[in-house]
Amino acid sequence: MKVAVVHYWFISRRGGEKVVESILKLYPNADIYTLFYNEKLFGDRLKNHNVYTSILDHRLTRKYYQKLFALYPVGIGSLKLKKKYDLVISSESGPAKGIKLDQETPHVCYVHSPMRYCWSHMDVYLHSVNYFIRPIVRFFLKKLRTWDKTTIDNVGLYIANSENVANRVNVFYNKVSKVVYPPINETLFNQPLSQQTIKDTYLSFGALVPYKRIDLLVDTFNKNGKKLVIIGEGPEKKKLEKRARRNIEFKGNLKWNEIEKEFNKTRALLFPGEEDFGMIPLEVMAYGIPVIAYKKGGALETVLENKNDVSKSTGIFFETQSEIALNNAIHSFEEVETTFNAQYIREHAAQFSEKVFLDKFSVYVNRFMQGNKNGKN
Repeated sequence: MKVAVVHYWFISRRGGEKVVESILKLYPNADIYTLFYNEKLFGDRLKNHNVYTSILDHRLTRKYYQKLFALYPVGIGSLKLKKKYDLVISSESGPAKGIKLDQETPHVCYVHSPMRYCWSHMDVYLHSVNYFIRPIVRFFLKKLRTWDKTTIDNVGLYIANSENVANRVNVFYNKVSKVVYPPINETLFNQPLSQQTIKDTYLSFGALVPYKRIDLLVDTFNKNGKKLVIIGEGPEKKKLEKRARRNIEFKGNLKWNEIEKEFNKTRALLFPGEEDFGMIPLEVMAYGIPVIAYKKGGALETVLENKNDVSKSTGIFFETQSEIALNNAIHSFEEVETTFNAQYIREHAAQFSEKVFLDKFSVYVNRFMQGNKNGKN
């Protein structure tokens, strides 16, 4: 088949990009369309594919890509398909599904989330911008949401990355979607379990953006004085660094072998935001490390809390995004810390392996394509 994969952007290698890399294993000759492309970072990973970018893609605009949301419809509109494809797969958390298609072109959309900044998390994003420009930002976010509504029926099959996101697709788009959990790299389950006896740090790992609520971690650890390591980059970093005390260390982006060294010192991963799904907790669980997570969103589908038998748990939840609730969860964790079973945690994470993802994704796409073919006949 001639296949096109449309992904919102390739700027940093996060969960959405890892999913696309897995999808490309099913379609190794696929062409790729995207708004922004950091070839220095992704060139080797996408070297076997033709990559077509939008008119927004430039060395300077890549740096401010998140602030250019008002121009996303223009960018996606500038992406013209270079040939007639048998299948288009969009990877959606930005405007990817809005690419212009012929009506007869089968279109599958893998949804990481309807655009958070103009649907589920608009208030969180608005709170992070300057008070005086907030009304202007709100205006453009609402315009983007209006445009997004016009692209809903551009898709023949929605596949959501979690039950949580499937519910958002139903609420915001009035569409039913299949659920296929994102892929966790198989090689992680072959690494030694994290078994260092003396562990003295808590870990935060991911992009430093408002909805991740890293500010809650900083405020909490400023008061409790425990050691916290924060891995990742993002627009919130400078503000958080100024706010943090000496017991909190910002590591920036690290290579995976450097991250693994941090795992050896990690008591638990902290996951304070409401995520669509959240691959990072499972990646960390693959090393037998438990998770302390906010009890909402995708974490409910990945973290197991068994208060009667902690050895059958993969973590602990806290109910509200407050310092008191998080501190109480940390205290509860430390009381039962030695009871967690690293092997059990890993085996739970293995249920979300890449093989499982590829098998389920293939089944749904093939059924859709067959139904599309029969419909034409």
